[in-house]
Amino acid sequence: MAGLFWLLVAFVAYVYIGYPLALHLCRRLRPRPLATRGPAAGTPGVSIIVAARNEGAQLARRIDNLLNLDYPADKRQIIIVSDGSTDNSLDVIAQYGPTVESVALPVGGKARALNAGVERARHDLLVFADARQAFATDALRALVAPFSDPDVGAVSGELVLEGETRDRRLRISDRRRPGAPAVAPDLERRSTDRRLAARSTVVEGVGLYWRYEKQIRRDESAIGSTMGATGAVYAMRHSLWRRLPDETILDDVLAPMRCVLAGFRVVFEDQARAFDRAARDAKTESLRKRRTLAGNYQLLWLEPALLLPWRNPAWIQFVSHKVARLAVPYALPPLWLLSLVLSGRSLVYAAAFAAQCLFYLFAGYGAWLEKHDARAARDPWARPSAAVPDRLARVALMVLVMNASAVAGLAAILTRQKVWR
Repeated sequence: MAGLFWLLVAFVAYVYIGYPLALHLCRRLRPRPLATRGPAAGTPGVSIIVAARNEGAQLARRIDNLLNLDYPADKRQIIIVSDGSTDNSLDVIAQYGPTVESVALPVGGKARALNAGVERARHDLLVFADARQAFATDALRALVAPFSDPDVGAVSGELVLEGETRDRRLRISDRRRPGAPAVAPDLERRSTDRRLAARSTVVEGVGLYWRYEKQIRRDESAIGSTMGATGAVYAMRHSLWRRLPDETILDDVLAPMRCVLAGFRVVFEDQARAFDRAARDAKTESLRKRRTLAGNYQLLWLEPALLLPWRNPAWIQFVSHKVARLAVPYALPPLWLLSLVLSGRSLVYAAAFAAQCLFYLFAGYGAWLEKHDARAARDPWARPSAAVPDRLARVALMVLVMNASAVAGLAAILTRQKVWR
């Protein structure tokens, strides 16, 4: 039993601590910089593809954001694919005339819509975006710059969430610094609104987790390839696109990882920014995570070559980042039980049992904080507590939600529930 206990401890510690630290050390010791960016980077032709269903209420704002990007109009093609929209989406697109191309499809899911958009694309670089988020005005230039390196097959931008406190301060200070990255006007205005400080526990937890996740992506990119891309802002070479199966859940992982299998790099470019708001409550975040983690399970049979070390040049990163996380939820209950059984043998096991109990208590406290924050949000000047215990509780709740969502994601896949869009 003691051997199994230490094996489980080592596994969970590796997934959340050991792997990120090893990545960071590799980045320091053996970085793999991109080829020098010269005139070849320039402003290549790009086809921007947005798949949308019933997004008429915000589609005009999204199209305006794309039209206002700092990029030559003659090098930019905007394609909006309507996936069975029953609202005024097509009427909104029609107002822009030939500047914006539309593709109308019956309901078929996001993957099918993206395939149709790529068929319409005429440029060498494909840029994928969602209807909800907005790009910084210089995002497109930053996103295409790494393609000056011929080994780069896809580039992921950075999604900045409302809960990322440090990034929000950066965005506010950027306005005062000449030459700083530009921010989408509507989101810049909202970032100065102090009432956004009344974020929920989940928003805070998601923001902290997302910063952790993006650091892993930066380090993966620095030594080779990051494991997928950010669906709200990523690009890839048109020549590397392979048609997605209609049932694909995670296009932003499957398409980039196919680039890796083809021998190209997928890099993370944190100057190519898109902005979004985090889920407002645990239920919404759980549904998002369930979809994402169900998509990770699905990847294993849509592209089984990813599991073969002689086929996947980023096999260690893929298994450590994507596959191992799917197994963590099934390691936690036996770890807790073994700690309980072994706690009478040694102070070490008793301390391990106490630490796990404390973690679950913190997660429960985090759930209580979420309800408390929801009530406090009615006060426009309310602020969530920044006390260390409260922040730890938010992180514990986020970790628990993520692991519960992994189990729910597997159940959704096995029972063929529709978690894709």
